[in-house]
Parts: sequence; structure tokens; C-alpha cells
Amino acid sequence: MGVSLRAFRALVLLFGFYLFCLAVLCVLVGTGVFVYWSLGAHPATVKLIALPLLLTVPLIRGMLHLRTPGDDGEDGLPVTEAEQPRLWAAVREVAATAGTRAPDEILLIGGVNAAVSENSRFLGLVPGRRRLYIGIPLMTGLTESQLRAVLGHEFGHYCNADTRISAITLRGRHALARTVTAFRRQSEKRVEKELTKQRATAEKRALKGRKPKETGTTGAGRSYRLMARLFVGYAKFYLRATRSDGRRQELAADRVAVRVAGRDAAASALRRTAALAALHDFYLDGYATLGLPAGLLPPEGQFYGGLGHLLAAPGRYAEFERLTRELPQDEPSPYDAHPPMAERVALIEALPDDGRATGGPARWSLELLDAPERLLVRLEEATLAPEVLRLRRASWPELVHFGIRAHRAAEVERLRAATAAYTGGDGSLRALLDAADGGLLWHVAARLAGEDGGPDARAELLRGLHALVVLELVDAGWAGWELSWSDAARLRLPEGYGELVPAAVEAVAAEVPDTRPLRSLLPAA
Repeated sequence: MGVSLRAFRALVLLFGFYLFCLAVLCVLVGTGVFVYWSLGAHPATVKLIALPLLLTVPLIRGMLHLRTPGDDGEDGLPVTEAEQPRLWAAVREVAATAGTRAPDEILLIGGVNAAVSENSRFLGLVPGRRRLYIGIPLMTGLTESQLRAVLGHEFGHYCNADTRISAITLRGRHALARTVTAFRRQSEKRVEKELTKQRATAEKRALKGRKPKETGTTGAGRSYRLMARLFVGYAKFYLRATRSDGRRQELAADRVAVRVAGRDAAASALRRTAALAALHDFYLDGYATLGLPAGLLPPEGQFYGGLGHLLAAPGRYAEFERLTRELPQDEPSPYDAHPPMAERVALIEALPDDGRATGGPARWSLELLDAPERLLVRLEEATLAPEVLRLRRASWPELVHFGIRAHRAAEVERLRAATAAYTGGDGSLRALLDAADGGLLWHVAARLAGEDGGPDARAELLRGLHALVVLELVDAGWAGWELSWSDAARLRLPEGYGELVPAAVEAVAAEVPDTRPLRSLLPAA
């Protein structure tokens, strides 16, 4: 489908939204006129025609909001050609090979992603300022040839005028989203108003000694919810109608990537990008944000830069390579404009050999950057929230140790509270052991599990007891968690404690509790 035909189709769908709005508007106004014509000037007429007229307000606002959606790309760090000449040179070279105009601005971002945007005008008819987003984690895990393939794909969207046509498509999507949101907000206001009214009535009845009626909001805001469902239905049709165009655009951009960087580089770039996304999520949860509960951040520049340590660890890199061979097989959404990754890779790998197989040592994309350490620090300042940036910086070993300790402390809060409820103390491990000696252990366990005894209560108690013991040893300096990039953090315990602690915990949770073995393993109070 040519550019002109795709643009025409996008315009038809956009105008279809306004025609749909006009049709609904005519029905609402026509209903009001019909009611007035049937009943005449009667007090009840005003109430009957008020509802359809009120429903037109969100509708008209959605129709009249004609501003083209602004560039909603990620927050990032702009880099000039003077600051990063090698990166800009590579970008310009790829753009020239793809046969399109280079971007006017490059922003480095913190996600495993690359994207382009264009602030075109007059429904995409007039080209605008171009912007390229490149994720630092993407550059960390891709070679230079693979990054060129990714850039070639993004510039393929420029070549095929996708960014300009998307201005039309996005306008329709935003207009639909605004209209649905407006109806839902009105529905929520009606529900809240009805609840407030019913609560006030209930309070008055209670003051008079009468039984309050049950509150209910079944009918409140129903008309607005029905209107929202009506437009959600059209939105689904709109997304399905634009889905096929979006998929064709992605496959066409993949062909540009192959032309720019070669078949093997394009296919491997897609494989590694999918694997990097999974690895990066694991890195964020298990390393970069691990210290947040303890008020700690990684060393400066390492919030994004630490991913390189993970990829450098032999065990993790082997897992990463396995992920590149096993592409996700998730069922695609009927509204997703991207074809499944496995399908895209299969189409590229089925192409004839173009003789551009990568050989020799690969150069990593990060080598295109000058002074990457300083750049990573600036990227944190540009993308992390101010309250996060104010947290204390810690070394990786310190962050892992105190981060895991904070997580473990949060996990035993319920056990501490249950212990304190029966002992009146601070809910500490020693207070729990005193409760066990006093015959209160299973009362604590029942409160913890939310039921009277049973295997679930005992299992919960065992987990909590073990965690409290570990925290006691950690706080005394007898134990700690050790950083590992190749595997999960290892808990370091005194010699023999790995076998002694579980046995001692089992003795506490026995039918006849015995706290002496566990007390003998604890540091002096």
C-alpha cells in the first residue's frame, strides 16, 4: 500500500471518528427535541431532556479538541554532535544509507528501546523536526553492526513516511481516549455525588435512632458509562483497522534494516533486543532498585551502567545467549501494531545470504560514546526522579547487603505485629521465643495466618522464624549477603549454621516447643 493510500485511509478513519460523534450527537439532540415535542412545556420535560443534553458536553469537548498530540517520547538526555561526534557520524551514515534525512536531535534514554518521532504539521503533510531516541541498555548489549540495524529499522519509518502518517492516526487515538476518559470521569463524579448524598441521609436517620438504609450506586452515572462503552467499541474497531497498517510498516522497516546492516546483523539485533529486555527487567528488580527500601542508590552512573557487570558475568551471559535463541512465543494482542518477534526474525533469516556475515571481534555500541561514565551520570540526572536522586549512594556490595536486609525486615513485619499483639513487647525474636515458652506460640501463628492452626499457619511461622533469626545474626555482624553478578546473592552464615538454624527453628515450632537450641545459636542480648 503506497504512502498516499495509507494517508488517505488514516484520514478516513480520523474523519470517521468525527462522523461517529456527529451521529451520536444528532441522536442525543434528537431525543431531547422529540421529548419536548411530545410533552410540551411541562416541568417534567426539563428533567427528561437534561440528561441527553448533558451527555453532549463531553462529546463536544472531544470533537473540538483539535490540537495535534505533542511528542510523548521518553525523558532523555540530549547529546549534541560536538559532545558525541562518533555517535552522530554513525547515525548520519545509517540515515544516508537508508536514504532519508538524519534526525535533528538525539536523546539517550534508560530503556531497552530505540524510537523516532517527527513533529510534522498540517496532519503530517509538512515534515517537522526529527528526534531519535537510543537506549543506553540497548547500546550496552548490542554490537555496533547490530545497533546500525536497529537504527536502520527506525529510519525505515522515516523512509516510508510512517512518522508523518502516524500524526493522523495518533490524533484519532487521542481523541477517542479523551472522549472515553471524559465520560468515565463524569460517571465517577455522579457515583461520588450519590454516595455522599446517601451517607448524609444515613447519618440523619442514625441521629433519629432509625436504622440506616444500605448504600448503593447501581444507577448513578449509568448513562455516562454506557456512552463510554459505545466509544470503547469504536476505539476497538479503530485499533483493529490501523493494526494491519502498523504491521506492514514494521516489516517494511525491517527490510530497510537488512539493507543497511545486512541480514545476519538485522536478525541478531532483533534476537538480542528481545533477550536484553528480559535481562534488563531482571537487572532493575534484582540490582539497580534493590536498595531503594533501604534508601540506597548504586554508585554514580551505575543505575544504568550496572547492566554491563551482569553481561560480563559468564553465567549471566550464557543465560543471555540462551534467551537470544529462544524468542518469546506469546500470543499477540489483536490491537498490537507490531508483528510477533519470532515472525519478524523468521522472515529476515529466510532471506538469501547477502555476504555480509559478521566476522572477527565485534565492537560494542558503547564504544561509539565519548566519556561514557560521565554520560551515564548525566543520564541519571535527566531521567530519575529528584526524590530518588537524593538517596545515598552505596557500593554494590553494601547496596545488595542492606537492600536484601530491608526486604527481609519488611517480610517479617506481620509476624512482629502478631507477636506484639500477644506479648505486648516489641515483636522481636526473643519476645517470640518467650511467647513460645509461655504457651502462646500457636496463638501467634493463628493470628499470623488468619486461621486457627493448620499446616499453613505452621509453614508461615517457620518462614518468619527463620527470617527473624537471619536478621538477628545479620544485625550482630555474624552474617550478611554477598554480591554476585553470576548468581543470586549468597547469605554468609557462621560455620555450621546452615544446618543448625533450620533444625533449631523446627524445634521451636514442634508440638512441644523447645527454644533452647535456637537460643544457644543467637548472639548475646
